[in-house]
Amino acid sequence: MTVIDNILNPFQLYTIPLDDWITQIINFIVDNFRPFFQAIGLPISWALKSIQWIFTSIPPLIFIIIIGFISWKLAGKKITIYSIISLTLIGFVDIWEQAMVSLALVITAVVFCLVVGIPIGILSAKNDRVEGLIRPLLDVMQTLPSFVYLVPVVMLFGIGEVPGVIATIIFAVPPLIRLTNLGIRQVSPEVIEAAIAFGSTPLQVLWEAQIPLAMPTILTGVNQAILMALSMSVITSMIAVPGLGQMVLQGVGRLDVGLAAVGGLGIVLLAVMLDRLTQAIANPNTVLGSRSGKG
Repeated sequence: MTVIDNILNPFQLYTIPLDDWITQIINFIVDNFRPFFQAIGLPISWALKSIQWIFTSIPPLIFIIIIGFISWKLAGKKITIYSIISLTLIGFVDIWEQAMVSLALVITAVVFCLVVGIPIGILSAKNDRVEGLIRPLLDVMQTLPSFVYLVPVVMLFGIGEVPGVIATIIFAVPPLIRLTNLGIRQVSPEVIEAAIAFGSTPLQVLWEAQIPLAMPTILTGVNQAILMALSMSVITSMIAVPGLGQMVLQGVGRLDVGLAAVGGLGIVLLAVMLDRLTQAIANPNTVLGSRSGKG
């Protein structure tokens, strides 16, 4: 190899063993901190089992009536009809149990996304340094292929439902953090100045002015987290997470188009229903118009 070749292609002389470094870091964490991470999984496991038990214990007809009532209160007549038809179709194609498992997994993941994402988003909005540190991390989290999350999660937590929920949380929380940050920052400075002028403390300004005004944007983040959590269900099925995603994975593995299509249909029906419900919470005026016959 000539000097000119070395100059034109210097990467032949040396490459950074980044893969080895990352493997060593993960192995060090697994060897020294695995009990800590398994302890983190305990509240997630408790919440998931509780929600899953509730959803699977309620008779399907009662569950459909409850969802229909909630949909009518939150989103109006059109979404109520869609929700009832979707859940009825899920029952008639014999995927009710899988759908309830997937719904429990998604709701558990979104609940913990709220617990983690909203405080971090508020902190980012209040502190530019924190935002500067978190933004690159969020960029990485949102651009990494979703399959990549499975390897460290399996090494730290094993396989099963809880690791699947944890991987889903990591995948779904970035848009919630970003939109919470954006919503708080978009609150008019005049509103904040007026609240301070009336003697509000910084905490009161946050809870009584900034968060209420930022709520539509925050709820948009919740909406995105829900959809991303559902889209992750097929990926997490690779680590033995049950539900509709596992049906799709099995259908692909067996080249069973019908099985994969039915599982995918269930995911789509749940996704659209949850999407419309969260949009209605973020835009209550639309619901009022729908009930009055204007929408």
